[in-house]
Amino acid sequence: MNKIRVLLVDDAAVVRRLVKTALNRDPDLDVVGTAADGRMALERLAELRPDVVLLDLEMPVMGGLETLEALRKTHPRLPVIMFSRFTQKGVEATVQALTLGADDYVPKPGDGLDVSHCIEELLIPKIKLLAGRSRQQPENSSNPPPSSAPSPASPIPAASRLRRVQIVVIGASTGGPNALAELLPAFPSDWHVPLVIVQHMPKDFTARLAERLSEKSQLRVREAAAGELVSAAQAWVARGDDHLLLQKEVRVVRLALHHGPLVNGCRPAVDVLFRSAAEVYGPGVLAVVLTGMGQDGLRGCESVRAAGGQILVQDEASSVVWSMPGAVAQAGLADQVLPLQHLGHEILRRVRGST
Repeated sequence: MNKIRVLLVDDAAVVRRLVKTALNRDPDLDVVGTAADGRMALERLAELRPDVVLLDLEMPVMGGLETLEALRKTHPRLPVIMFSRFTQKGVEATVQALTLGADDYVPKPGDGLDVSHCIEELLIPKIKLLAGRSRQQPENSSNPPPSSAPSPASPIPAASRLRRVQIVVIGASTGGPNALAELLPAFPSDWHVPLVIVQHMPKDFTARLAERLSEKSQLRVREAAAGELVSAAQAWVARGDDHLLLQKEVRVVRLALHHGPLVNGCRPAVDVLFRSAAEVYGPGVLAVVLTGMGQDGLRGCESVRAAGGQILVQDEASSVVWSMPGAVAQAGLADQVLPLQHLGHEILRRVRGST
């Protein structure tokens, strides 16, 4: 197979040289071009035809966010990995980029230039994963691909209507911030059930993600805090590096956090949230699995199904990585498999149809 073509966009010559050398040592990769700013990168896209773009945030002439917005208008499926330092400013900008359509992110080597960890262990695997997906669905033109048609909306069975939706829980990983930014605006201000989200992200990122989602939707979205009362019309994002679960206390339900062992290599883990939701709400759970790598959420969905709850998953065509939703779908646990643009309507339909 042809090598994966990489375009590296960074204003620092030393970074371009360092990263290019490291990537080109991999026999599957070829850095076909570099650019010192976003405008130069956009001008070279047609000539270089990259499979993946590595994009810095802070650059002269045209920065990373402006470049990303322009690139997404002409190349909606081209994988973009944000590659920047995780300062406070960098974290905020990276989360903003992820909600604007960047597929993933990797920290630049620190002051000690730990190339082995940042590039060989983190960056290269993500390049190969995203490039593989891109090649399965090639971008043959500058126009966005036609959206896939939704599966017919079947009437909600009487048994399901009796199982009133009491809570919606969502799990996501790679590509999740952008998916959530598209999904949550579908929910109206009179949304009347709790919404709890696990997005695989580091500790410093989840508070900013909650802020971005709150800005883009009609719901108030917050980073979860231990002991908060789970109430209607509220939304929470699990805090990075802590598992989030629901705990019943006599007549109320509260959020609980714990720093237990990794589950599926993750903390927070979707499985932990989904299992606790099934224990507390039983058939009242509506679980949603969005784009993501791995199988986190599969065991949790088994618990939701055993408790009589409902499960929706994002389809392969609209997912950045279909591993998480695909595992649930292939296990036969999903009530429906839907394109992202139709998930919000179906969630709302099931919530309203159960009342």
